[in-house]
Amino acid sequence: MSSKPRAPRAKKGSQRQKKPADSTLGVNTYRCLLRDEDLYLFSRGEQEQAYRFMGANHRDVDGVEGVLFAVWAPSAQKVSVIGDFNGWNPESHAMDLHRDFGVWECFIPQLPEGSYYKYQIVGADGNTLPWKADPYARSTQLRPDTASLVPSKEKFAWTDAQWMRQRKDGALHNSQMLIYEVHAGSWRRHWHDDSYLSYEELADQLINYVLEMRFTHIQFMPMSEYPFDGSWGYQPIGLYSPTRRFGTPNEFRYLIDQAHSKGLGVLLDWVPAHFPSDEHGLGNFDGSCLYEHADPRLGFHPDWNTLIFNYGRSEVVSYLLSNAVYWLSEFHIDGLRFDAVASMLYLNYSREEGEWLPNQFGGKENLEAIHLLKQINERVYKNFPGVAMIAEESTAWPGVTDYTSNGGLGFGFKWNLGWMNDSLRYMARDPIHRQYHRSDLSFGLLYAFSENFILPLSHDEVVHGKRSLLEKMPGDDWQKFANLRAYYGFMWSHPGKKLLFMGGEFAQRKEWSHDHSLDWSLLDFDAHKGIQRLVRDLNAVCTANPALYQGDCDADGFEWIEADANGKALFIYARKITNSEQDCVLAVVNMTPTVHEHYRIGVQGPGFYKEILNSDSALYGGGDVGNYGGVQAENIASHDRHWSIRITVPPLATVLFLQTGSL
Repeated sequence: MSSKPRAPRAKKGSQRQKKPADSTLGVNTYRCLLRDEDLYLFSRGEQEQAYRFMGANHRDVDGVEGVLFAVWAPSAQKVSVIGDFNGWNPESHAMDLHRDFGVWECFIPQLPEGSYYKYQIVGADGNTLPWKADPYARSTQLRPDTASLVPSKEKFAWTDAQWMRQRKDGALHNSQMLIYEVHAGSWRRHWHDDSYLSYEELADQLINYVLEMRFTHIQFMPMSEYPFDGSWGYQPIGLYSPTRRFGTPNEFRYLIDQAHSKGLGVLLDWVPAHFPSDEHGLGNFDGSCLYEHADPRLGFHPDWNTLIFNYGRSEVVSYLLSNAVYWLSEFHIDGLRFDAVASMLYLNYSREEGEWLPNQFGGKENLEAIHLLKQINERVYKNFPGVAMIAEESTAWPGVTDYTSNGGLGFGFKWNLGWMNDSLRYMARDPIHRQYHRSDLSFGLLYAFSENFILPLSHDEVVHGKRSLLEKMPGDDWQKFANLRAYYGFMWSHPGKKLLFMGGEFAQRKEWSHDHSLDWSLLDFDAHKGIQRLVRDLNAVCTANPALYQGDCDADGFEWIEADANGKALFIYARKITNSEQDCVLAVVNMTPTVHEHYRIGVQGPGFYKEILNSDSALYGGGDVGNYGGVQAENIASHDRHWSIRITVPPLATVLFLQTGSL
């Protein structure tokens, strides 16, 4: 342990106050370094960058380098900074209280970066609490250890200026978003000892793989520090600290910088809905319910045994608002996916009658959470144009992606969980029964443009006994693979941005386990290799054809031709560029093992219709039933159109045609 650094005396004429003679808070020559204007905004819930003065921040005070500690604990009698630098002695570095704001501060000179520290807090009742980690810590010990670390002074040298400039001018709603969802601890592991890849190794292996697969974005499951591996990061303790499992904060920055340099966006799962009750965390932080509600009908999640933030407390609002800004500003993250938004919006979420409290108007809406979500989205989109704010919202709450000025929540995108549930239910049925359930595939188009949707096949669909995507499909192996290929073709041609969880791109057989690597050895088998080729080619086809993404959020970009009207489990539709007669993509989806020969389909005009993707191609493990590269339109009416094409529809397959000029 390092010896206790000696605090220099204040220079003559210093404006800092001297310690009152009767103080029992310990020796602290430097006082009142926090600015009232910062604390004022913090106390009003309007502080966007609280991390710049809360927690542990390097400061140069009158030529003396050191670390300024600041922590919010308004109900505490006494707070001390304890660590390996003072023998964990609470009398060595007691903190001073800004009584108007409930914030304690202490400047410790010459404190080395990487020093371990916590806060010892004496509550209002005089009892000493379990040592607390810093809520604003930007670096944390690897579990099971729980100390906070004094952050590094080294500034990361970003090289992504061009990416950041381009992002600012981007229009994501009219751009391609093909998202690969990743759990960093189980995407791939070292083969020799099953240990994690580091951030730097992920920067090499993961980024190159995602580029090869033609995805446009990586979305990481939560990377804020969390104590329990089995929570997958969704029960975070250190919201400001990238998990130590894979390396340091600057190494995480390197991973993001490398992604940007190669043209990949990076999205991050963010968890403002709840936090665990571990004794070193936010719960009962200063001996009172500070970050959470005291009443369990408001402050406790029955589903996850976690605590709920008190969104009505201004300092908590500043904590969460600043955290969103922190990841976007300090790590150049390209967007945040808000987890469990529905649990924030509804006071009666997962609660029986009598287990929840209504709002001031007697309703079930959490008005304070609604205000927080709107505030975060407004501030972020103003300060970080071009990012994506994404809601995982599982109900029909109106206006999730509408402007806050129109009464909406202000998100950029919403996960379409209704589409996901309906379509997977349809795919699980034996094809012979699908003709009676066509609405499971077609119903989503009735509301597809009511929000800006992302179609998710996420980690939640391949755990807890739900089986992998491949094993959800009915039939023998031939049918399982054919069904999955047809389903991916349907998804990629359907309006909405796309998200696929890792392993789905090569048809992982087992359910996902956070404790193990994906089963990469499956790529030794042609069927799995074929699925991987299909996903890569779907990504490439979608990127190359604007009709498949520019109208994702516009009803004019989609047109039904046949929604299984004849009970054949055939779905035929056109994806178009609004106000353009060119570059139309025709999708033909056959969800039965029946081959339809000489099938006539009405099209919008003359020309050659090139077969740009066929999921039954032998390249993907299919039977190679197809149309020899495309067909010429004929002046024969069909489907209320003057022109038509006559094609062979392969079994359990999706075929995409691009309208071009004459052959």
